[in-house]
Amino acid sequence: MDKNILRHYLETGVYTYAGNYETYFKSLPDDIYELGKLICSQIIHRTTLREGNNNLNESLLYGDMTRFPWYRMRCEDDILLTAVSMTAELFRLDNRGFTLERQVEHKIVVTCRYVSVLMTAILKAKGIPCRSRSGFAPYFKDGLSLDHWINQYWNERQSRWVTFDADFFGDSRLGFDQFDIPPNRFDWAADTWLQIRGEKVDGNKYVYAGGEASLKAAVRAVFYDFHALMNNEISYEFQPAYIADKFDSLTEQDFKEIDALAGLMLDPDENYNALCETWNTNRKYRILNSPLVGDWDNNRI
Repeated sequence: MDKNILRHYLETGVYTYAGNYETYFKSLPDDIYELGKLICSQIIHRTTLREGNNNLNESLLYGDMTRFPWYRMRCEDDILLTAVSMTAELFRLDNRGFTLERQVEHKIVVTCRYVSVLMTAILKAKGIPCRSRSGFAPYFKDGLSLDHWINQYWNERQSRWVTFDADFFGDSRLGFDQFDIPPNRFDWAADTWLQIRGEKVDGNKYVYAGGEASLKAAVRAVFYDFHALMNNEISYEFQPAYIADKFDSLTEQDFKEIDALAGLMLDPDENYNALCETWNTNRKYRILNSPLVGDWDNNRI
């Protein structure tokens, strides 16, 4: 592997910067299975909280949801965007820090992107190249592939990227190791976009949590993934200004440009230099709308 690429994935961005928690992150387990279990023990997914003690949580694997304080936010994605903010809140709620014994009322409620960001930050702090990835997971609901964030870390001994998902407690029914996911068990954003564009798959099976499907869902994942590959792990409501709420007005030329970007992202290591060049020169891929920033702010850039 090119050393420049590995150095790139040791660098942090605003979301994965460890700050004063760098030493603490280094003290956490080195074993990826143990670390993943620990991180999952700090978090309640908003879906788990909403479903209560039913479905996946029928055995209270994630804790007794009736104990979660009624006055707490039911999803803290809006306020805990960074690894530092998540970690600070976990310490505020329980000053022992990351502990397997964390009580439900002291957990944070975040979704997959946030788990991915936290795992990326921890592994980078440990000196392990790591990157967050966005795409679609076909292993949560039969017949559908749901938008999802996972991670990849560089295994120096095996000289390969290891793909893993620390967002849930898996078991044997999954059919594969969640901490070493085979490439064909995750629907990568770029490939999904191109497969739908080429009419090789039914786009309606790819679903974004907001209810969008097909290319409308895939375009989100493409830009989440592109930004994550550049160490800028944007959250859900962050999208290029020229696309945000404007998908139906995109032209075939716009689609072809995204096809070209997706083509590079099919092999982000082989096309690393081209992706960096795109990142550094294509302004419209980087000028973002967000919940508090819209066209009224960006239309003169």
